[in-house]
Amino acid sequence: MTLLFKTHYKLAKTAIKENRTRSFLTCLGIAIGVASIILILSLMGSISNLVKKEISDIGSDLIVVRPSSTKDSITNIVEELTSSNTFQKSNLAISDVEAISAINGVVAAAPISISVNTIISEKNTFSSITVLGTNDNFIKIEPLALKFGSFLHETNEENTVVLGSTLSLALFNTVNNTVGRTVTIMGEKFMVVGVLNEIEKSINFDNVDFDNALIMDIKNLDRITGSTQIQQINVRSENTDSLSKISEEIKTTLTTQKHGDENFTVAYGDAITHPASSLFTIISGMLTIVAAISLVVGGIGVMNIMLVSVAERTHEIGIRKAVGASSRNILMQFLFEALILSVLGGIFGIVLGYVLAFLLSIITPFVPHISLEIILITLFTTFIVGILFGIYPALKAASKNPIESLKHYR
Repeated sequence: MTLLFKTHYKLAKTAIKENRTRSFLTCLGIAIGVASIILILSLMGSISNLVKKEISDIGSDLIVVRPSSTKDSITNIVEELTSSNTFQKSNLAISDVEAISAINGVVAAAPISISVNTIISEKNTFSSITVLGTNDNFIKIEPLALKFGSFLHETNEENTVVLGSTLSLALFNTVNNTVGRTVTIMGEKFMVVGVLNEIEKSINFDNVDFDNALIMDIKNLDRITGSTQIQQINVRSENTDSLSKISEEIKTTLTTQKHGDENFTVAYGDAITHPASSLFTIISGMLTIVAAISLVVGGIGVMNIMLVSVAERTHEIGIRKAVGASSRNILMQFLFEALILSVLGGIFGIVLGYVLAFLLSIITPFVPHISLEIILITLFTTFIVGILFGIYPALKAASKNPIESLKHYR
């Protein structure tokens, strides 16, 4: 059996070498599909790792409370992260933040309420700016650093805001001399008391680009907008050992406050990355399906080339059958050749995919995510593609009549 496989390998190798250009183009068709899949999965894995690393950097003592939905998970996830009316039906309130803060073992609790408003400065006006409503505990929970000034409630002024570095530059054409200036939101003036340091990665579990956001007290946001919907409540516990206990106490406290309504979720650990990680999984799955279409096209290319090869080598098939080769031997010979073309294309595609991922990492913050599991699954997929698209040409070769085949000449 081993000798037979070696023979099939040598014959396939010889056939591929004799038609180098054709074989290369066939492998390239497979490689493009594989490279697309590898690139997508690598980038999505990198994004997911960025969010998980942020959770790890912040600390394992973090708990997040979010409103839940009765809709199916996919619809809910997509709406949570793409709708302009995100959490419009949230039942979380400022009183819930105060109740959570009173729980034994809770160090700090900060709400997050997102609003999109027009902001006017003395120099510029910008619409559709993210305004984040929270409290002074937010800086105790989030790994945000101030470049200039102070955070909310660290001054005696009530109408105060903190700007992201990019937004500060856009509004005032500077970052250095922003503190003390005023911005107008919904016809009311607010004094800038702080400017955040530039954030290296804009992707985070809060789904907020802090560089382009304005932060204000949630009560002020509620006053000027007339209605505030809380996107989530970030909670820091005393230590990691009490996470489970505090989470249960938060559930009990909020359920009591809401008279039995449990339309909220309490998460800690890896569960915090939902819905962002879930959306990335959905997106990567959909893009992978799209990329798999090019892999199928590559498989059709393999089948087409193998059919041409069978037609060209009909005389050879007749000779082999005449000297004792069985139909099974002929089938294995051509199937082996199709598998080699497919797997070679898969290996080339894996290398190409990761090379592209590394090139993209130069201009993006996404470090390529290399996974042995993804590589093995991809190779297995190309193996299956080789069998599926190589079986028909192999069967056609095996079914040829030896007498008729001997009469055939190229």
